[in-house]
Amino acid sequence: MSPISPVRDIEVQASFDELDDPLREITFVVVDLETTGGSAVTEMITEIGAVKVRGGEVLGEFATLVDPGRAIPPQITMLTGISDAMVMDAPRIDAVLPAFLEFTRGTVLVAHNARFDIGFLKAACARQGLPWPGNAVLDTVLLARRALSKDEAPSLRLGALARLFGARTTPDHRALHDARATVDVLHALFERLGGLGVQSLAELQELGRDVRPAQRRKRHLADHLPQAPGVYLFRGPSDEVLYVGTSKNLRRRVRSYFGAGELRGRIKQMLTLAVRVDHVVCAHGLEANVREQRLIAAHLPPYNKRSRMPDKVSWVVLTRETFPRLSVVSTPPLVESVCLGPFGTRQAAQNAVEALQEVVRIRRCSVRLSRTPKGTPCALAELDKCGAPCAGRESAEDYAGHPTRIADLVRGSSDEVLARLREELERLSGQGRFDQAARVRDRLAALVDAVDRRQRLGAFAAIEEMVAAQPDGHGGWDLVVIRFGRLVASGRARRGIDPMPVVDLLQASAETALPGNGPLPGASAEETTTLLRWVETPGTRLVRTTAPWSSPARAAGRWRPFAAAAHLARSDLLRRPWS
Repeated sequence: MSPISPVRDIEVQASFDELDDPLREITFVVVDLETTGGSAVTEMITEIGAVKVRGGEVLGEFATLVDPGRAIPPQITMLTGISDAMVMDAPRIDAVLPAFLEFTRGTVLVAHNARFDIGFLKAACARQGLPWPGNAVLDTVLLARRALSKDEAPSLRLGALARLFGARTTPDHRALHDARATVDVLHALFERLGGLGVQSLAELQELGRDVRPAQRRKRHLADHLPQAPGVYLFRGPSDEVLYVGTSKNLRRRVRSYFGAGELRGRIKQMLTLAVRVDHVVCAHGLEANVREQRLIAAHLPPYNKRSRMPDKVSWVVLTRETFPRLSVVSTPPLVESVCLGPFGTRQAAQNAVEALQEVVRIRRCSVRLSRTPKGTPCALAELDKCGAPCAGRESAEDYAGHPTRIADLVRGSSDEVLARLREELERLSGQGRFDQAARVRDRLAALVDAVDRRQRLGAFAAIEEMVAAQPDGHGGWDLVVIRFGRLVASGRARRGIDPMPVVDLLQASAETALPGNGPLPGASAEETTTLLRWVETPGTRLVRTTAPWSSPARAAGRWRPFAAAAHLARSDLLRRPWS
């Protein structure tokens, strides 16, 4: 794999802040309910208490009694102190629930024995016809089981844990008091678990699940990995690469493979073989994605499904003969030629061919014709779909207009072919031939996508050197140097650092990229497409470029709204239930 020249000493240092979901940035709502009984199916809520916290700070509280619409059993009154008289003037659950759901919007719900409290809340939503918002849920009982030994905490009841951790509020079966006590228990558990390396929400959620011992024992394979963006490689007993992936935080991501969150059967099989995890630290996510693609293409790891054959794409070309025809090939031409693609599948390429043949009278037979052919015309000639050059009815000079129309479309000098397809679509629709019109619509949309992709990739890959920058979300810049559609250098300028000296250093240290032949001269179609998508992201800035980056005046980009509407119409049709 060719190297990507990095600027390591200017990258942001990896830190706790680079975790995908650090606990101190998560907003939690700790909730407790009092009810008329133990079954969410038959019983009702009598009180809701909740405390919203983030980073150890209380942001707000929610507390209310709720009229359950029925008598409260005496034993419940004895336990909670909530009587029928107390809830007589309280609001009903239909008035309380919307306000509570708004209070919890965008937060993680926490409860002691969460199955009970969340079960009642879900049942209340169902009765009121309200959708359950699907907040992530943590159970302090399950967390305590992982963080505390039985000798230290023989009982995991809220009162026992509150005494163990010296909670500021004593739980007494009143909702807000119990919620406040649970907040103190939660924070104490965070401190215990932090010493075990649990620093993110995902790692907390894993603690409540069972993991096979063999899987958990290999967690040490991630101990040497940094908390930084990059690429990781699982290696087998013969040092073979089993799997390649990327992450914003290498250590956290690799550790997650050995937790209960990993449910994929093939990955579990891979983990039984893995003996080592290598890594490459990257400046940012784009570099990691490109390195991943190159490593997968180089090693062909058996447990990666995608990117294993980045060059396995299809192209549509005009053959080089007296009477050219359209041909689907797996390798683009090395000489200058009209070439449409890349297509992910051969069928997609064939669909583009059929779209062109819908309005261009280019021959469809595969016989190589001499300059003065004397064959017999086929049925397509009788249908006026072909000028029958095979029978001498169309001279080479007259026939040349057909491939020229296609060449003008691909190069962006004319979109007449697309306009003709649109006219055919409107004609069929006007005649009420809607099935045929839908077929032409789908072919036109596919052709627009293919031509637009070819023009955008071609213009992008033709630039000798481009420097682009994207905000990193922390006041700094992610920087890349691209040559002929290939990533040759990447780095990051931290907040407060002048990025231009970094750009100069990146350009000076960048990998040399000599353009090859073909429509994408610098890299695979997959890599060039990845870079183009990044550069086209809103907010990305072009810092330097050796040539203007432009599109032809009659490029297919003008047809993107039509293609988007056509794809939407087709997907809506596929989703429609049929009797």
